[in-house]
Amino acid sequence: MSVRRVALLTAGGFAPCLSSAVGGLIERYTELAPEVEIIAYQYGYHGLLTGTKVVVDDEARKKAGVLHRFGGSPIGNSRVKLTNAADCVKRGLVQEGQDPLQVAAEQLKADGVDVLHTIGGDDTNTTAADLAAYLHENGYELTVVGLPKTIDNDVVPIRQSLGAWTAAEEAAHFAANVIGEHRSGPRMLIVHEVMGRHCGWLTAAAAQKYREWLDLQEWVPSIGLSKDRWDVHAVFLPELALDIDAEAERLKTIMDERGNVNIFLSEGAGMHEIVAQLEAAGETVERDPFGHVKLDTVNPGQWFAKQFAAKLGAEKVMVQKSGYYSRAAAANAEDLRLIKSMTDLAVDCAFRGESGVIGHDEENGDRLSAIAFPRIAGGKPFDVSQQWFGDLLAGIGQPLVAATA
Repeated sequence: MSVRRVALLTAGGFAPCLSSAVGGLIERYTELAPEVEIIAYQYGYHGLLTGTKVVVDDEARKKAGVLHRFGGSPIGNSRVKLTNAADCVKRGLVQEGQDPLQVAAEQLKADGVDVLHTIGGDDTNTTAADLAAYLHENGYELTVVGLPKTIDNDVVPIRQSLGAWTAAEEAAHFAANVIGEHRSGPRMLIVHEVMGRHCGWLTAAAAQKYREWLDLQEWVPSIGLSKDRWDVHAVFLPELALDIDAEAERLKTIMDERGNVNIFLSEGAGMHEIVAQLEAAGETVERDPFGHVKLDTVNPGQWFAKQFAAKLGAEKVMVQKSGYYSRAAAANAEDLRLIKSMTDLAVDCAFRGESGVIGHDEENGDRLSAIAFPRIAGGKPFDVSQQWFGDLLAGIGQPLVAATA
């Protein structure tokens, strides 16, 4: 396939891979075909609709490797759903009566784009699929190659999403400082709220990373520096059933013996119960353009803290969220290797004219390939039956009871 101009965009929430993925794509095109022009739409689909873009110039090509050292996204993100015309009109991205898909298609045509690389989660890539289908139906063949970005690691059927390993490691670092507060008062309850709307993978992986860090430390129990006080005492995920009274009884024993309780909480745990409670009280639960509950307006950590504080007899309660600390971090070595393999394949697929989302396909022997857009979906649940997670819960004395569908 003849490729003259390539466009990049990053969209959705941040993950510790966006800057590096942009840098990796620029490096690979420069290595293989320096004559290919590269543009980047600013703030994802927002910039595509408004025609706001930058040209990747010689300096950016020469220094693309610098992007691997940073988190965030140098080209900007936003949450825009091209099939939600009402929201696009409300935000001034299109005019009343315009079809956002058509506006985006006309912009890509006007910019002479042959390949569009989308770097985002399931919403970003399913939006890319909608756009590719529209372009095909209207006689404009565009190769769209996506990269899977989400710290939740919940994209079907992709084994490992970019940025998730780093986010887990960063959440563990965050927890170490937060849990250091456990002696700031007697009977202390600490809730570490971790991102994860539908999937508890990040919370579980963060707890695992944190406990690995605990195992490397030296302790002085005689003065009060004891591993059991620094440990994780509960992990709550959307995929686990939660009997609050039974857990409160177990955790109260820990509080009585050690003087503190530390909980790792996935923000999606108990979400149905929380929303139902708020709506029953007459409150309006806000949702984003994709229909997702705006979790920052719900405050799951505070809700759980309130449920447990009285039952545990906590004198002091602290809720801390690691999400924004974790998601804008620079990619770690493990993620950098994954990013390199995926960006290299993404460029190869672009030259072959093969559209899809790059990832290790769990439904095809974990083969790294371009997975067809119709097969991409979000909300992949974390498999709580995995041995490492069972060992984690057994180590903290928490029963493993999977939630019923």
